[in-house]
Amino acid sequence: MPLHDPAHAFVPYPDVPVPHAGHGPLCGLSFGVKDLFDVAGYPTGGGNPLMLAMSGVKIRTAPTVQRLLDAGARFVGKTVTDELAFSMNGNNAHFGAPINGAAPDSISGGSSSGSASAVSSRLCDFALGTDTGGSVRAPASHCGLYGIRPTHGRISLEGALDLSPSLDTCGFFARDAATFERVAEVLMAPDATPLPEAVRLLRPEDVWALLDAEVNETLSTAVQRVESVLGPARPVHAALDGFDAMYWHFRHVQGHEAWGTHGAFITRFAPPLGPGVAERFAWSSQVSDAQASAGQAFRERFRRHLGELLGTDGVLVMPTMPDIAPLRSDSEASLEDYRNRSIRLLCLAGLSGFPQLSMPLAQRHGAPLGLSLLGPAGSDRSLVRLARRIAAA
Repeated sequence: MPLHDPAHAFVPYPDVPVPHAGHGPLCGLSFGVKDLFDVAGYPTGGGNPLMLAMSGVKIRTAPTVQRLLDAGARFVGKTVTDELAFSMNGNNAHFGAPINGAAPDSISGGSSSGSASAVSSRLCDFALGTDTGGSVRAPASHCGLYGIRPTHGRISLEGALDLSPSLDTCGFFARDAATFERVAEVLMAPDATPLPEAVRLLRPEDVWALLDAEVNETLSTAVQRVESVLGPARPVHAALDGFDAMYWHFRHVQGHEAWGTHGAFITRFAPPLGPGVAERFAWSSQVSDAQASAGQAFRERFRRHLGELLGTDGVLVMPTMPDIAPLRSDSEASLEDYRNRSIRLLCLAGLSGFPQLSMPLAQRHGAPLGLSLLGPAGSDRSLVRLARRIAAA
């Protein structure tokens, strides 16, 4: 970890040298890695003390991390993650709450809290995170960063701890669009579905209707900025069977898989889990096979529905989160309510497996608020290029 970590973004592991190439497209850039990914010479704690104790020091670096090292980027440390990656608040009961570098009185957002904190606090140039239910997009919005949940499976999660494998993705953060694009070009091969120069910009009115009027108004200027580059947005409806149905189907799939991943560990060792995380795993243990199967069937329907709406040239412009980050002093009940509101926005990309990129284009009460582009499966690098064009406008 860096000698100076005022944001408490990094896990305080003993410093171990991690070799990197002396040249390459990322030469001169430094990066942090969420403590779900293996890095040779370090344990992988997953935000849980018992998991850390059982980890042992890894002898092999996760391929995605190695790819960044081979491209010349310099590793500076492993970043704090919310416990077992099953939270959206950025407050780990065992390792603390990394500071939001853009709004210090507000939460950083999780579960890639340390990575977003490190980048927003200028402790590194970019950082790796993971996104299952919103764990890159939420902290990107809260901390004023570019962040992407890529097409499911687009970036390898080999050598990383799972939460819900059919939903887990590897994403990353950067403060500026140029750095963000450099990282994207290293981590992602050319698009399977490249977007044309002239995209169809679509505004999902049912998604926007979930926002309070003041938040909607705040983001309107950012939408106008996007439209000035990509053309006027056409109104559409994106949900299928309503947002309540989408919310529950998503949660049933996520919870069933999360318990399948960590249930045996929790049952056998009864580790003390932090507030919110303990309740979520307890709830997940009760999700039935039938509920999970119904969620998976719905997911296939929704993927077809959204795929038909977007085609090969459609891009949704939509809010990343329902509001700016809650305050660090907010109650656990208030944070859980905010999380549940957020899932209704975030589950579009989660259920479809399509890429969503959050851009730091707005502020409210002095805190950042992200605006997202969501494109067809395999259009990730095209979305990154669109974000670069918008940033330059």
